[in-house]
Amino acid sequence: KDAYNWGYDPYHFTVPEGSYASDPDGTERTVEFREMVRALNEDGLRVVMDVVYNHTAASGQAKTSVLDKVVPGYYQRLLADGSVANSTCCAGTAPENAMMGKLVVDSVVTWAREYKVDGFRFDLMGHHPKANILAVREALDALTLTKDGVDGKRIILYGEGWNFGEIADDARFEQATQQNMAGTHIATFSDRARDAVRGGSPFDADPGVQGFASGLYTDPNSSKDNGTTAEQKTRLLHYQDLIKVGLSGNLAHYTFTDTSGKKVTGSQVDYNGAPAGYADAPGDALAYADAHDNETLFDTLAYKLPVGTSAADRARMQVLAMATATLSQGPALSQAGTDLLRSKSLDRNSYDSGDWFNAIHWNCADGNGFGRGLPPAADNEAKWPHARPLLGAVKVGCPQIQGASAAYRDLLRIRTTEQAFSLDTTAQVQSALSFPLSGTDETPGVITMKLGDLVVVFNATP
Repeated sequence: KDAYNWGYDPYHFTVPEGSYASDPDGTERTVEFREMVRALNEDGLRVVMDVVYNHTAASGQAKTSVLDKVVPGYYQRLLADGSVANSTCCAGTAPENAMMGKLVVDSVVTWAREYKVDGFRFDLMGHHPKANILAVREALDALTLTKDGVDGKRIILYGEGWNFGEIADDARFEQATQQNMAGTHIATFSDRARDAVRGGSPFDADPGVQGFASGLYTDPNSSKDNGTTAEQKTRLLHYQDLIKVGLSGNLAHYTFTDTSGKKVTGSQVDYNGAPAGYADAPGDALAYADAHDNETLFDTLAYKLPVGTSAADRARMQVLAMATATLSQGPALSQAGTDLLRSKSLDRNSYDSGDWFNAIHWNCADGNGFGRGLPPAADNEAKWPHARPLLGAVKVGCPQIQGASAAYRDLLRIRTTEQAFSLDTTAQVQSALSFPLSGTDETPGVITMKLGDLVVVFNATP
């Protein structure tokens, strides 16, 4: 078995991984990690580390258990029957306990001060207490160039504010979840516009459920789960309202006219029974169309766009989906290679799939990775009946890959040169952002956004 893994099996939280070093023993891993960060910084790149303090590789007396051997039953979160909670996937930790919370803070500070890491993305941040994440922010803010060689206030902090598991709905403490983190300027991933753009959710039994950028109503596929034509139109228009909230920075108090003609705030727009808008300021929510979890954007669109969709239109819809995040208020990201139409051959959980499925194909002549085989059974077998007909039917080439990449660079150039895309407060967004054609006569599949003296039209129609 190969050694490929995303690194979500934490062993020693504050030690660089030795397998990447020229010599895993001794000090080489520490020296070379520091050299890597410095070299990337010198090339104009900042380094954000994905940190996984919410679980450990093991507990009890297992070989890779560490904390549970130090103080049994303290660093791991326990359930009522005394077993270790595993809603995180593995042996959960208990950062609500003082010393585990301190370990998190001390570890992050060490990475920032000693290794000069520029930012931290917290995996399953909602499994941490809000107080713990705020303590991390406070400790980072205390770092100074004079004292520590780093300006801690410039360090980026964001995470997954999902609400589930044994601590859901603040059952044990106030969690660092989406709504709870509003007003902290620590961003949480926003699934609202993501789902509206893609369609359905990543967990649908039928991956053909369509959304704004995948043909809902305007270019329907054969999935019966999309409903009747009238139901598709209704859902598409609601999706357009969700995307408008996302373009505002997912603001709770941003006011606009929705597609039913009512004046609403972001928090009054429904997202599966929860408020769509939850942010107090644009920096509280992070926009994205795809990330390392679940299918890539290209693979998602492969499931959802009609099978006969041309390569050119597949690339166009990919760029459109990316634009809804890139041209929103607040922070935004895209998965590495999404601008290259990156595919993992429909693998929804490729943490252990090796380079065969995970490789980014930098040379467009090598394709984009689609059709390399059925994705591994463990997390994908249920979707194999949907995948088999697609793997040999969907193809893109250099014109589409290069065109999508160039278009994304244009989007980034617009975002970074136009100050209107970087507003700081709800009041500024309310003053500058509007959707002049929103209302009962809004065209299904088209969103028109006015931002200061700029006009942006998101056209998802064929």
